[in-house]
Amino acid sequence: MTLSVDTVKVVALPSDQDASGRTLGDEEIAAISEALRSGTLTCTKGRFTKEFEKRFAELMGLRHAHAVSSGTAAIHAAIAAIDPEPGEEIITTPITDMGALTPILYQGAIPVFADVDPLTGNVTAKTIAERLSDRTRAIVVTHLFGNPCDLTGILEVARPRGVPVIEDCAQAFEARHRGQKVGTFGAIGCFSMQQGKHITTGEGGIVVTDDADLARRMYLFLNKAWGYGDPNPDHYFLALNYRLSELQGAVAGSQLHKLPWVARRRQELAAQLTERLRDLEGIEVPRVAEGDECTWWKYALRVDPQLVPGGAVGLAQRLKRWGVASAPRYIQKPAFQCRIFREQATFGRSRWPFPLARPEAVDYSVERFPGVFDYLEHVLVLPFNERYTEAHLDQLADAVRQARQP
Repeated sequence: MTLSVDTVKVVALPSDQDASGRTLGDEEIAAISEALRSGTLTCTKGRFTKEFEKRFAELMGLRHAHAVSSGTAAIHAAIAAIDPEPGEEIITTPITDMGALTPILYQGAIPVFADVDPLTGNVTAKTIAERLSDRTRAIVVTHLFGNPCDLTGILEVARPRGVPVIEDCAQAFEARHRGQKVGTFGAIGCFSMQQGKHITTGEGGIVVTDDADLARRMYLFLNKAWGYGDPNPDHYFLALNYRLSELQGAVAGSQLHKLPWVARRRQELAAQLTERLRDLEGIEVPRVAEGDECTWWKYALRVDPQLVPGGAVGLAQRLKRWGVASAPRYIQKPAFQCRIFREQATFGRSRWPFPLARPEAVDYSVERFPGVFDYLEHVLVLPFNERYTEAHLDQLADAVRQARQP
């Protein structure tokens, strides 16, 4: 039965910004207490962060994992491990957090933006191939909202050219492409443990790889390139302190126990929500490729403005009456329209490293990105987390159904 907002008591949906939508509890509190009582809060001397790294590597089926201070730090460590020459190019997506892009510039490389699939928001083998050049040093793919990119096709483009692929899995813990976990296909996988992610330490991240040389390079980079344990250690190259603290490591270890359940629960809830929304005119539910498994950081609808007044923006405004805080467009504009790229606002007035760029690499003409603008025009991101119940799903689906019309 469809009910109006006037006859239904609106219940606040669980939020991943507070305890209502998080899996934090006694286990994390006990671990933090133990870390505090030990008096050792740096991961260089403590045990919690090292234990978390070991267990995360085992969970991924890889040999190396290093915890870092944020998802941005994870991407930065990965780029630094690839070690591009100034002016070399790294192909990536313009639909992502800026923290996944600025590390490229900090390492003196040029982000080259690929177009995306207008239905998923992910880069594709075809759009990446269109941006390849003799300067391409690496490719960064983002599994948007936990929905895997076509890694099989992308690697078919990258491998013959010897171009390493870095996977941005910040939103995609436990997601799978053709049965294999994302983060294990490319040279490096990068994860975020920011407040709203599948597991959280408030801020934090982790990088994984099977390549010993890349692992060593990332370990050094997050430790100011100081060779801890080496016979004659030195600061070997320009690097930063991106370490995770023992307090965060304690929380991360406790959260890791819960991750498989969190991923499964989100998948169960997303399947139920899809059934509730599948047949709504003007609303298209998310598409996941056959054989892939999305782990649903958020739940993104495609809204047809010809059938839903005001399109995604209008629907979002009306959903507020039901207490649903949704996000039309996800990001208000593609990354290349932000001032960093539009005005090349980097280091002082130098515009570094943009003076090294090929003109085509920094050509952000709208007509080069039809998929990007199509996707942003139509997408509406609904809030989502593992603490939802069937009652919450009913409320959310009924809100979307009612809000389709003014």
